[in-house]
Amino acid sequence: MRVAVLDRDSCQPRRCVKECQKFCPKVRSGDETIIFGEDKKPIISEVLCIGCGICVKKCPFDAIKIINLPEKLKSQETHRYGKNGFILFGLPIPRVGEVTGILGPNGIGKTTAIKILTGELKPNLGAQKSFGFLADQKAKPFEGGEGADWKEILRYLSGSELQKYFKRVIDGKIRSSYKLQDIDSLQKFKGTVSDFLEETDERGEIKKLTERLGLEEVSERNISDLSGGELQRVAIASCLSREREFYFFDEITPYLDIYQRVRVAKIIKELSKEKSVMVV
Repeated sequence: MRVAVLDRDSCQPRRCVKECQKFCPKVRSGDETIIFGEDKKPIISEVLCIGCGICVKKCPFDAIKIINLPEKLKSQETHRYGKNGFILFGLPIPRVGEVTGILGPNGIGKTTAIKILTGELKPNLGAQKSFGFLADQKAKPFEGGEGADWKEILRYLSGSELQKYFKRVIDGKIRSSYKLQDIDSLQKFKGTVSDFLEETDERGEIKKLTERLGLEEVSERNISDLSGGELQRVAIASCLSREREFYFFDEITPYLDIYQRVRVAKIIKELSKEKSVMVV
C-alpha cells in the first residue's frame, strides 16, 4: 500500500509543464494514474500508482511525496485530510491509571488523534472510501473533512478496545478535559485569572493548583495581560480542575522553564493514579 501526498502550498501548476504526469510510466501506458483537478493541481490515484517515485523526482517544487506502507496498515486507516492528504493510521488507546505519551514531529496527526478521542472530531475513515479512488467505485466518498456517522465508526472498529471506548463516549460515560495547544485563544476571555479558573473548577482544587503552579501572583491579573508561560500554566490548571474521566494535554512544555515542567509532570503523574491521562 502507498500514500500519495501533495503539498498544495508548494505545488505551482502555472510554473511547470506537468512533469508529474508527463513522466509517469503508468500514464504513458494509458492509465489515468495522475489527473488534474479544477485548481489545475494533480490528483494521484493510490490504487494505480506503482510507487516508482519518478513524479517525486521530476516535480520542480518538491511538492509530491509517495510513501510506501506495509499492507497490514490498510485496515487501520482512521482519518484523512483530503485528496492526496496525510492519513492518520490507528489511534492511541487511553488507559485508566496510566499516562500515555505521544511523541513525533509536527504534522503527523497528534492533535488530530486527541480531537478524535475527545469526540471533538469524528474520524472520516477517509481512506476506506479513498475519495473515489478505490477499486470499488460504487463506494460513496466522504466529502472534505466530514466524519462518518457513529454507527459506521463503531462497525469499522468492531471488536477493538477503541470500539468500547467510543461507545462510552457516545453514551456520555466518558467525558474529557482537553488542554488545548493554542493557548493564545485563552486571551479572548474578558476577566481575571481567578475569574477564569473559578468557571472551570469542578473538583474544588483551584486554590491548591494555583499554589502548586505558581499562579498566586497573577490571579488578579487579566488573562489578556499574561505572558506565554503564565497562559500555559493557566491552561493546565483549567484542564486539571475539571471533573472528567480522561485528561488530554496537548503540548504542555512550551514557555515553561525546567522547574515548571517538572512541577507539572508531578501533578499529572498524581492525577494518573485515578484517571486516564494522555500527553502530546
